[in-house]
Amino acid sequence: MTQTISALTKNKPGVLADMAQAIRKYNVNIRSISAGETEDPDISRLTIGLDGTDEDVQRITEDMAAMDVIIGMDDLRRKEFVDRELILVKVAMDPATTTQIMQIFEVFRANVVGMGRRTITVEMSGDRERVDGLINMLKPHGIKSLCRSGMIALKRGDE
Repeated sequence: MTQTISALTKNKPGVLADMAQAIRKYNVNIRSISAGETEDPDISRLTIGLDGTDEDVQRITEDMAAMDVIIGMDDLRRKEFVDRELILVKVAMDPATTTQIMQIFEVFRANVVGMGRRTITVEMSGDRERVDGLINMLKPHGIKSLCRSGMIALKRGDE
């Protein structure tokens, strides 16, 4: 089951590698990882999607919280956060399927960003389920290439 953790860290070289090493010792797979500056350029937010149990995530979170570069850690539960992911997907296109493909894009509010004679490329942002839904609808049409940004997330509420 995918678990999500979020960390505020000092914006320094090696932080991401150190965090990945801390996760590795628990033999937990990283499904996605996104990192970027916050409103303070000296602080970065990392959002990490992990395939692990609640116990694994708790131990990982505790280990990371003890690192000197960590400012704060959150173990995010599904209903406690807002998440988004960006996807770029290139799909095969021919005159017989163009209308159907365009309808799928409209339903998912995907934006066309590139078009060739035999392919069309779109971008879309949404939560993991919505991104997965777009992929599943486009598979029968022939996905030529795909790139996902990895999830970013913020805790809901006033904290």
